[in-house]
Amino acid sequence: MIGDMITLLTERRDFFLGLLWEHLQISLAAIVIAIVVGGVVGICISEFEKSAKPTLAVINFLYTIPSISMLGFLIPFSGVGNATAIIALTVYALLPMVRNTHTGIASFIGAGGLGVAIYRGITTNNGAMTMAGSLLIALLALVLDFILGFLEKRIQRRSAKAKRTNRILAAAIGCICLCLIIVALVRPQNGDTIHIATKPMTEQYVLGEMLDILIEQDTDLNVELTQGVGGGTSNIQPAMESGEFDLYPEYTGTAWNMVMKEEGLYTEDQFDLLQQYYKDELSMEWVGMYGFNNTYGLVVRREIAEAYDLKTYSDLKNVADELVFGAEYDFFEREDGYDALCDTYGLSFKETMDMDIGLKYQAIDQEQIDVMVIFTTDGQLSASDVVVLEDDLAFYPSYMCGNVIRREVLEDHPELKGVFEKVTGIISDSDMAQMNYEVENEGREPRDVARDFLESRGLLEGGFQE
Repeated sequence: MIGDMITLLTERRDFFLGLLWEHLQISLAAIVIAIVVGGVVGICISEFEKSAKPTLAVINFLYTIPSISMLGFLIPFSGVGNATAIIALTVYALLPMVRNTHTGIASFIGAGGLGVAIYRGITTNNGAMTMAGSLLIALLALVLDFILGFLEKRIQRRSAKAKRTNRILAAAIGCICLCLIIVALVRPQNGDTIHIATKPMTEQYVLGEMLDILIEQDTDLNVELTQGVGGGTSNIQPAMESGEFDLYPEYTGTAWNMVMKEEGLYTEDQFDLLQQYYKDELSMEWVGMYGFNNTYGLVVRREIAEAYDLKTYSDLKNVADELVFGAEYDFFEREDGYDALCDTYGLSFKETMDMDIGLKYQAIDQEQIDVMVIFTTDGQLSASDVVVLEDDLAFYPSYMCGNVIRREVLEDHPELKGVFEKVTGIISDSDMAQMNYEVENEGREPRDVARDFLESRGLLEGGFQE
């Protein structure tokens, strides 16, 4: 593992340096804002002591909110990306800033960053990338802690007069930095850049890279690719509607249930209704249908399937109360998810377990769960000792994959139509499963897998350069 980490860090140093720079930008932006806001609030409540207790109580309350809940609360207001990350980090940095400023005067802290490497490593079963990202974060924390500790000791030696001067200077510098950050965050988008988002799934990483390669090869447009947006459709779709993203790969069944809020089973003969809804209600279109259907399925550990002679979903009914069911977080909240599955087949499992999509195969291999939801294009499916059960009541809908694009973008850049024509119908279920396998089990990079597939289909020009 250590050797793999060293090799990965060496071969992909530009990737990790880019993430490190993003990490520093986001963290430092939050720190500067917290210093300015926290310092001002701390000084104010020191001058008006009656306001100190309620102010600190409010900040203490915010500090107790779990980070994932804070992000979930902020995303509807500030969207996905750096702005939300900076706001959340600022909130968590405010408590020590306000409290310490108040105490010091009275007597006297995805969007980008190294988390991308960790999450991508987990999702694609790349342990070396996960460890490399974690190691860099740990080293960064140690270095910054040392620097801040050194500065704190130097500041403590200064006289009270010098401290007052430094506070004024720091506040002035902080205000300047804050203004620069605000300008950077609200700067107008480059009209010649296509902003693509993907969900946190291996095949979406591959599809995102395909789009990136083809768009930059066949047009004069630049691509900004945001990989693995947490929450998938629930966070990407609002960002599409607000114009933060222009394009992303989506699945028809998911759109039917999660975007259109339809409760019935989706079949592909309803695609015209889906397309019309996106045009009329969202000013978006479905283009470039890839050709593969990544629908859900159920698997059980082989020893359990053999012990109970399980072949279909209906066979689970009599033994479900002895089994642990596992699935990714959003499956338990979907209209076509856990509750609907159990109602249809009369299932009542002994226990359920929420897990990250990138860890579920490890969980079933380690016997932490007995039954789990899979996707029919999962790369790890062939490498895991499980049995795929038959959906004998045809519960799962169709999930054909295509691209959703904002109509405004397609009208402004009609040259994109040629790219979508190229990718239409080029990927089968087995093609996608093979590409996922190469990433998850052979350790290949999604971009390399995407480029090789496009080349095998004759879609890359001879002179195309990365």
